[in-house]
Amino acid sequence: MRAERSARRVIVVGLDGFEPAIVERLQAAGRLPNLARLGAAGGYSRLATTLPAQTPVAWSTFATGVNPGGHGIFDFIRRDPANYRVDLALNRYERRSALLPPRGVNLRRGVPLWQTLSQRGVPAVVLRCPCTYPPDDFSGRLLSGMGVPDLRGGFGTPTFFTTAAGVQPGESEQVRQLVRDAAGRYAGSLPGPRASATSDLEFPFTVEVDAGAQRALLHSAGQPTALAVSLGGWSDWLQVKFKAGLLVNVRGMVRWHLARLTPQPELYASPVNFAPESPLFAISTPPSYARDLSRQIGQYYTTGMVEDHTGLNNGRLDETAFLTQCAQVMVERERMLHFELDRQTDGFVYVLFDTPDRIQHMFWRFGEPEHPVHAVHPAPGGIPAWNGVIDEHYEACDAMIGRLLARTTPDDLVIVLSDHGFGSFQRGVHLNAWLREHGWLAVRPDCEPDDPQGDYLRSIDWSRTRAYAVGIGSVYLNLAGREGEGQVPPDEAESARRQLAAALSGLVDPQRGCVAIAGASTRDQAYRGPYLDEAPDVVVRCARGYRASWETGRGAVPRELFADNTQRWSGDHIFDPAAVPGVLWMSRPWARQSPGIVDLAPSIVQALCVPVPDAFEGKSLWQ
Repeated sequence: MRAERSARRVIVVGLDGFEPAIVERLQAAGRLPNLARLGAAGGYSRLATTLPAQTPVAWSTFATGVNPGGHGIFDFIRRDPANYRVDLALNRYERRSALLPPRGVNLRRGVPLWQTLSQRGVPAVVLRCPCTYPPDDFSGRLLSGMGVPDLRGGFGTPTFFTTAAGVQPGESEQVRQLVRDAAGRYAGSLPGPRASATSDLEFPFTVEVDAGAQRALLHSAGQPTALAVSLGGWSDWLQVKFKAGLLVNVRGMVRWHLARLTPQPELYASPVNFAPESPLFAISTPPSYARDLSRQIGQYYTTGMVEDHTGLNNGRLDETAFLTQCAQVMVERERMLHFELDRQTDGFVYVLFDTPDRIQHMFWRFGEPEHPVHAVHPAPGGIPAWNGVIDEHYEACDAMIGRLLARTTPDDLVIVLSDHGFGSFQRGVHLNAWLREHGWLAVRPDCEPDDPQGDYLRSIDWSRTRAYAVGIGSVYLNLAGREGEGQVPPDEAESARRQLAAALSGLVDPQRGCVAIAGASTRDQAYRGPYLDEAPDVVVRCARGYRASWETGRGAVPRELFADNTQRWSGDHIFDPAAVPGVLWMSRPWARQSPGIVDLAPSIVQALCVPVPDAFEGKSLWQ
């Protein structure tokens, strides 16, 4: 390695979802001065992402330096082929004995670069990288990111409280009723961890409305015992305990939003986060790091999906409340970074800011008056009122980079990157509908397409099905000897994969007259490595504007092939990877052209004078 490429400290900042077209437009207008300064010192480039262009897949490739076949993360969703059970793909829990507590298993394999550095004596700090739960075991410090559940075990399960009866829950939320007593207070109960298959542990509270002060006071056995929340605002953290048994309590923390005060109060409770002082499962390395960090910077969100997009998507939060929470998340993440920069004077420091991704998911619609969502959810205050939010957030991220650069020296190598770009999501492709229409899949005789009871592959007649889809673009053969009721003989598998990929490639949306699926790849075309057998048999690459539908994600079988996306979640990135590259800035020039996210791990370890492991597939950008 050339000596001038070595660095005292490598600082990596992830800006999840930064889109090259937006970056380049704003840079040209002089609106990203700090990132432009970073690029002038070293360089700027678009950055090739992974297939699929998903956050957990791409950041796992960043961490391990290998393609998904080498680390085993292919989608947010996975299925158990033996019983077709659908589950989250980032981690699982196993219990080896009824006498032992369950333990978490991180399904991202491969060796992350911070372990490689640690083994060579290079200190490393990792803040909120996806697919680090349960946390990696190494001699540095790590706070887990995407993959950490809330206290109910989901990615993010908020609770909406209302006095109205019969309100149906939206996606991934609980709905509970507030009951008024004779004194004019309202009583409610916050659901916590599951106590059994049919019941939850509960945390009771009462709400006192102070109409004159435009606020509510929440009284409980938590800390603080009386918590104020202003109309339209967010409360501070409430520390809660759920009684799980004699002398056994499960601790968590929750923030509250007062959505309405009159004529009756409506309250929104964030997902219940693990308390960093005593998480139900370890969320940091060493286990005490989560607690120590909270003592230094204050309480912080611990769930893997921090920004409450579910609340906005379900209409429980308005756009202002969502943006307020996003700003709070940015502040706490920057505090973590500055605290570590001040004490970590050499080695490796990584932090991920997820918020750009979440804001673009929820606010992309305001840049597109023709987006189908506006017919169902008209823009509050009109589209122009929100059209500048994404640009303004890019500028806020640039200001954060400016504050970071002020804490660095010429001996530091600063790397800023995104895992993928972004684009419009206007139409969904129902992959299982296509499979049914073309004879690959059959619905059970007692079900019909569009049956709401058919989610999670429950409506499929496996005896007459040769392929099925679940997740965001993953298609699986119903393979004999692998699937519980497999129908495709193993010796026909490869030809079936090729046939499926060819038939799906170039699929046209007849309503719009344009290509919806740019292409499809068989597993052998897309991946290589020790976990190839866990990969989908075919991976669909949608054109910009299209994505595998929400129904496909949960394994449903709709009747039609296409549907408008009318959710507030209006932007996305799970398109053909060639259409959504990420971005890369570095404070020092590099030699190789057309960098990819797989190249960052070898580049970082080489910059820190550590031999590049043979397992890394990417090439150092210094070569």
